[in-house]
Amino acid sequence: MTSPPVRPPAVAGQFYPSDAAELAHVLERCFLDQRGPGELPVRRRSPERRIRAIVVPHAGWVYSGAIAAHAFASVAAERPPETVLLLGVNHRGRGARAALSGASWETPIGPVPTDRELLSRLTSSPLEVDEIAHATEHSLEVELPFLEYVLPKPQIVALSVTFGTLRFLHEVAAVVREGIRGRDVLLLASTDFSHYVSPEEAKKKDRLALNALATRRPEELYETVAEAQISMCGIAPTTVLLAALEEEPLRVRELRWGHSGEAEPMREVVGYASLLFESDRPLG
Repeated sequence: MTSPPVRPPAVAGQFYPSDAAELAHVLERCFLDQRGPGELPVRRRSPERRIRAIVVPHAGWVYSGAIAAHAFASVAAERPPETVLLLGVNHRGRGARAALSGASWETPIGPVPTDRELLSRLTSSPLEVDEIAHATEHSLEVELPFLEYVLPKPQIVALSVTFGTLRFLHEVAAVVREGIRGRDVLLLASTDFSHYVSPEEAKKKDRLALNALATRRPEELYETVAEAQISMCGIAPTTVLLAALEEEPLRVRELRWGHSGEAEPMREVVGYASLLFESDRPLG
């Protein structure tokens, strides 16, 4: 059997450290940061899992890592999922519009294998395996060291989604919904919120998006972002997440909103948020 391709790190040394020891140090600082949880993840897990999905940012760790750490700390406190489905942005518009990766992903910490069985279940139009879309994309890569830190031997499927019509995003979500049915999968949608606006405007506009997201209605989020002209780069994967989980009884819990100006002074900022989608009952 032919070995799967390897997707090497594309933004190590830019968005996060390329040296494994330094990476671990910076990663722990994200958890200990005053904008983060303020402590390292617990090492004693609950035997149950209630978190079905998380939404986390994907900027350079110095700016967004502490915000993302809130969601990852929550994941660390529960029974690990069998696999993680990563829904990311296609910032450059390269490759397929809904592109799966069949590669084993490398980070400075080590390899993160792809769940071949889930990949097979998801390979259905409009989804297709296309490594071009993932080759230089950072929105999922920056989440992998966090997953390696909080999960024992994680396995993933990476899906990059290009912005498109609501109909197209629903078509992608329908495949995702069927693919994860009956599987113990944690979903992760990677997105930043407002880009390069004043802190006041970021807070105002991002609150509109977060309120729409809390309704769990994909149309509400999609239309709100369009009407309010919110520069939320991950509107496509986040809309797919909402649509794929629309039938499940979940509640949204916002853990932290912040912006890049909290890390260092700047007149124009990028907004970030960390959220959980939780079940009132333990997941099967």
